[in-house]
Amino acid sequence: MKVVTVVGNRPQFVKAAAVSRRLAEHAEEVLVHTGQHYDAAMSAVFFDELGVPRPALELQLGTGSNTEQTARMLSALAPVLADERPDCVLVYGDTNSALAGGLAAAQAQIPVAHVEAGMRSFDRAMPEELNRVLIDHLSSLLLCSSAASAAHLRAERAVGRVEVVGDVMVDVALLVQPRARRDDAPLRDAGVQPGGYVLVTAHRPGNVDDPGRLGRLVALLLALPLPAVLPVHPRTAARLEAAGLLDGLVAAEHIRLTPPLGYLAFTALLTRARAMLTDSGGVQKEAYLAGVPCVTLRDTTEWTETVEAGWNVLVDLDTDAALRALARPRPAVRPPLYGDGQAGERVVDALLGAHSGSWSAVTGRCTDERRRRLPGPRQSETL
Repeated sequence: MKVVTVVGNRPQFVKAAAVSRRLAEHAEEVLVHTGQHYDAAMSAVFFDELGVPRPALELQLGTGSNTEQTARMLSALAPVLADERPDCVLVYGDTNSALAGGLAAAQAQIPVAHVEAGMRSFDRAMPEELNRVLIDHLSSLLLCSSAASAAHLRAERAVGRVEVVGDVMVDVALLVQPRARRDDAPLRDAGVQPGGYVLVTAHRPGNVDDPGRLGRLVALLLALPLPAVLPVHPRTAARLEAAGLLDGLVAAEHIRLTPPLGYLAFTALLTRARAMLTDSGGVQKEAYLAGVPCVTLRDTTEWTETVEAGWNVLVDLDTDAALRALARPRPAVRPPLYGDGQAGERVVDALLGAHSGSWSAVTGRCTDERRRRLPGPRQSETL
């Protein structure tokens, strides 16, 4: 079996770390990096740290609007798929890279397998929400992190085969977190003590592209009652500089600005933080897996289970709500919401199983019979 895997940003590199090495034991994988994150600190370092195979192709298509990025990626990926002639295309998550990979494959009549299928924030103003819905409805194999994701797909009558495999991020967390917890260097570099700081990330266009919301974000950070470590995303740095807000953060004694961090350094800071403040979907889940309370700088989330479990609070950019969330006691229980750390193996098994059936069971037209009988997971939804 030959698989083309399309990746383009930090979360996808991390997820590929749980799958690519296992997949290489059974199949030929051609890893294509679109360059959606083209800064070395946001890209190459993750391949080095996590042992992900170096991409066979790097397309360097990271600039421009969502529409421009996706259009360029489609144009670049179509000839790649024509040359490689894979048995399927594997995509992760909800980025422009994943949408372009899935759409290019579907248009070429190549089956698409989507890892992290079925995630929903139900906020169509988010580009990521549009991407994930479109990817799910063009995919042949829908690989879900949780039973809740599978339920969303069945409610939407997605025609691909739905399988609950667990979350590949659990696999990576179990591998990396013990090592990261022993690494004090990132804390020393930031001048913080274990349990005595919050870790912050902010890069979502809805928060940083609008000057008014960016000002509210900065005001929230300046009001934090304890040290805050903020690795500055290149997009955020540019917006802060353009809005004249960067100097205020630099001057604040309790704010520690750092360049973008590699996965190991970021995890070292995350695992010892008092709390995580973020507008990232993936980081919310990473905080949960690390046992660190999360305060989400949005009013919606894909990871509703973390909110229901009490480990995540949605505050948007409301400073008072954020301060109340930070003052909450840590929950006593953290249930294993996302599986047992074997999701990567289940992803590979699902790909091999689909290939052994020539994808006939998971692809093809939505017949009247398929409309009547919604696809269900092949295995128990309790991992």
